[in-house]
Amino acid sequence: MEKGSDGLREKLLARLPQPENVAGYREETLSLLARHERALYWERVSGTTVNWLGVGLFLFANSTWLRELVPNLDSHVVTFFDALAVVLFFTGAFLLVACQIDRSKVDLLKEVKQVQLQILELQASLRKDDGR
Repeated sequence: MEKGSDGLREKLLARLPQPENVAGYREETLSLLARHERALYWERVSGTTVNWLGVGLFLFANSTWLRELVPNLDSHVVTFFDALAVVLFFTGAFLLVACQIDRSKVDLLKEVKQVQLQILELQASLRKDDGR
């Protein structure tokens, strides 16, 4: 059992970059996290926009202003707009749920990268102490 955990430990440590590249790895990690943050921002904006379009369409289709604008409006047209509004609203809701899931993934990635950087810094400090 202990031998298997040592093998797993070695596999995980082998995937880390070399301690000489800690500064470069830190820069790469910061740019990766910044890209993810921008993507999450636009994902949240698109989900919110689609959601509000659905709400706006529903309110517009059921408003008295529309009935005054088009007095002989067929009820099938209003039903179509209501159905389209519901589809837009739930599409926006699904996009926002996906955004929350992706936010959790990015938060987990941040924690993993912090742990990786701490391990690299510890390895670098250990090698520096051994070199003295």
